[in-house]
Amino acid sequence: MVKLVIRTVLLLYFVTVFSFAFSQTLQPASPASVQVSEERLKRIDGMIQQYIDSNWINGAAAIISRKGRIIYYKALGYDDTDRKIPLKRDAIMRIASQTKAITSVAVMMLYEEGKFLLDDPVSKYIPEFKNPVVLDHFNESDTTYTTVPAKSEITIRQLLTHTSGIQYAQIGSKAFNAIYAKAGIIAGIGVGRVTLADIMKKLGPLPLAHQPGEKFTYGLNTDLLGYLVEVVSGMPFDIFLKKRLFDPLGMKDTYFYLPAEKRSRLATLYTEDETKHVKKAGKTLEINGTIYTDYPNMEGTYFSGGGGLASTAYDYAIFMQMLLNNGIYNGKRILSRNVVRMMTTGQIGDLKLGRGNTFGLGFEVVSEKGSAFSPAPEGTYSWGGMFSSSYWIDPKEQIVAQLFLQLFPNSHGNIHEKFKVLTYQSLSD
Repeated sequence: MVKLVIRTVLLLYFVTVFSFAFSQTLQPASPASVQVSEERLKRIDGMIQQYIDSNWINGAAAIISRKGRIIYYKALGYDDTDRKIPLKRDAIMRIASQTKAITSVAVMMLYEEGKFLLDDPVSKYIPEFKNPVVLDHFNESDTTYTTVPAKSEITIRQLLTHTSGIQYAQIGSKAFNAIYAKAGIIAGIGVGRVTLADIMKKLGPLPLAHQPGEKFTYGLNTDLLGYLVEVVSGMPFDIFLKKRLFDPLGMKDTYFYLPAEKRSRLATLYTEDETKHVKKAGKTLEINGTIYTDYPNMEGTYFSGGGGLASTAYDYAIFMQMLLNNGIYNGKRILSRNVVRMMTTGQIGDLKLGRGNTFGLGFEVVSEKGSAFSPAPEGTYSWGGMFSSSYWIDPKEQIVAQLFLQLFPNSHGNIHEKFKVLTYQSLSD
C-alpha cells in the first residue's frame, strides 16, 4: 500500500512537472540550473569574437536553450561595421531555408486534420502536376530538351523529403536554371508581385531531374508545399502561418514581408570581398544571376515556403522548443507527439546525406553513423539558411540552438560546427 502511494505521488509529481514545463514560455536561467558550465559556455564568445576580429564576419546572434531554459542569448559584433553600430540580439534576420521547417509543420498540421495523406499524388490537389515527365536530354546551346514519362506521380511525402525530382531555380544545375528561367520560374526571395499560384502552376508541366523517389534533390519542393497549404486550407499561406502557428506560439517577429514599423530592425546583409573578408552587400547582391534587394523590407505577394521568412533568434527558438516539446508550447498544441516523431524519423530509405545522415519530413536527422562525426547524438535534427544561419534540436540532451549570421557567401562557415562543439562541451552532467 505504501509503495502504491509513493508511486502515485511520484507519477503526479512528474505529470505536474511536465505539464508545467509545456505551459511555460522560454525564459532565461542560470546555466548551472540545467547542468551547463557557465565558464565553459563563455568559450563561445571568444570563438565568435575571433571571427569578428579576423574580419570574416561582421557579427552574430546566438541562442541556446536547455530543458526549456535559455542559457545563452547574445549578439556580438556589428550590424553596421562602418559606423560601429552593434548588432542587437533581437535583430530581424533573413532565415532563408529555415523557412522550410515552418512550412513542413504547416503541412503536417493539415495532415493531422485528415485533409490528405502523405502518399497522395500532388496532382490530386494541384492538377498541373498530373502526368509528370523526367528530363532526358538537354541542349545547352538553345536550352531545348527532351523528356521521358515519369514512372509514377510525385507525392506529398516526396516533397517533404526532397525526393520528388524538382530542382531549384537560379541556384540549381545549369540545365534547370535555364529551363526554369525560360518558363519564368524563380527561387522566391525578393520577387515582387507574383503569387505562389502563378509560379507553381508553371512548374507543374516542367521536367523533373530524375524519377520520383530515386534521389535526394534539394529544390522548390517546399515552395510547392506552401501552395498546397493554400489550396487545402483555403487561406493565403502567410495568413495560415500567422493564424495557425505564429500567433498561437507568440512568434511576434516572423514575417514574409516586414511591416513598416519593424523595418529598422532588419539586420544588414553582408558579403565577401576578393580576399574573403566581410563587406557590406549594399542595396543589391548578385547571387548566381539573381539580384536580392533589401528583402524583406518591401511589399510583396510571393510567400516562399522554401526560403522567404524573416525572424529573430528568440522567435525561432520558440518554434524549435515547440518541436522539442513534442508539438506543444505554452499550453498550445500545434502537433501531436506521434507526428513530431514521424517528422524526425528518417524517411528516405537507403538514400543518404553527407556523413551518412538521413532526412525526415523537413529536417536532416543525425543517424547512428553520422553521430560519429559530431557531438550531436543520433536523433538530433537540423537545417540552415543561405545567409549563413544554422539550428539544431536535440531531444536526448534537450537542447535547441541557433546561430544567425547575415552573410553570403561565407568562406568561413566552419563557425557553425564550432558553435555546436562549444555548446556540447559546456554540458556538465
